Amino acid sequence: MSRQLEDSIRLNNDILMPQHGFGVYLIEDPSEAEMVVNKALQVGYRSFDTAQFYNNEGLLGRILKESPVDRDDLFITTKITNEKQGYDLTLSSFEQSLQKLQLTQLDLLLVHWPSEKHFFETWRAFERLYEEKLVRAIGVCNYQIEHLQKLETRANVVPAVNQIECHPYLTQYPLKQYLKERHIAAEAWSPLGRGAVLNDPDLNEIAGRLRKSTAQVILRWHLQQDTIIIPKSSTPRRIAENADIYDFELSEDDMAAIDKLNIDHRTGPDPDEMYLKI
Repeated sequence: MSRQLEDSIRLNNDILMPQHGFGVYLIEDPSEAEMVVNKALQVGYRSFDTAQFYNNEGLLGRILKESPVDRDDLFITTKITNEKQGYDLTLSSFEQSLQKLQLTQLDLLLVHWPSEKHFFETWRAFERLYEEKLVRAIGVCNYQIEHLQKLETRANVVPAVNQIECHPYLTQYPLKQYLKERHIAAEAWSPLGRGAVLNDPDLNEIAGRLRKSTAQVILRWHLQQDTIIIPKSSTPRRIAENADIYDFELSEDDMAAIDKLNIDHRTGPDPDEMYLKI
């Protein structure tokens, strides 16, 4: 059972990835980014998740570079945006991301959404970057089982991670079981359902009984399933609160009660629809 913020998940290529990271989606203002990222570092976060689409790779790279934390202690993820997929565009845009992040090697590179048009070309570029050791691990986002099955037909490298929308209203258990069988780590974006689940009465009851916030209960639920999480907040108190989830455990009954809340509700796009658009 996880006991500290520094706990890691061993990926299928033996790379250790922190199980509890920090997301920086929608954080583009420099002053806000300074405050948020430095607060996250202060409370112990060492894994940071960004993307080309977030328009803050340069901000994150500068702040982390100027921080007192050694590069070897950080784990940095970015994602190739939809418009930059394809073999050549993936390679050239990755070089730009690496420069913005002020890195010589990235820890994890993800395909942001599955693309029917560029499906295999993008992954072939990923495999080249991995073989050249410019990236320590490669993976995907928002891939459904059928997308992963398609990738298996021609991939030389199995994705290390699949970052998916996952929260109590969208538990994703069939997909997560498929990932487990193939040794692909499940990572939850929007682990709090973009706030949609925070007012759920069943979750509030569990939180009140345990004297924890509803957000802490949800994040703990993720951790106890060995899911990687990247909660995002711009509030210092909540940044610290989201990291303070290692002094309690949810019982089997509580875990089961949360599982029952699933209604297959997405707060983001449907991956199948995105697949056909890109």
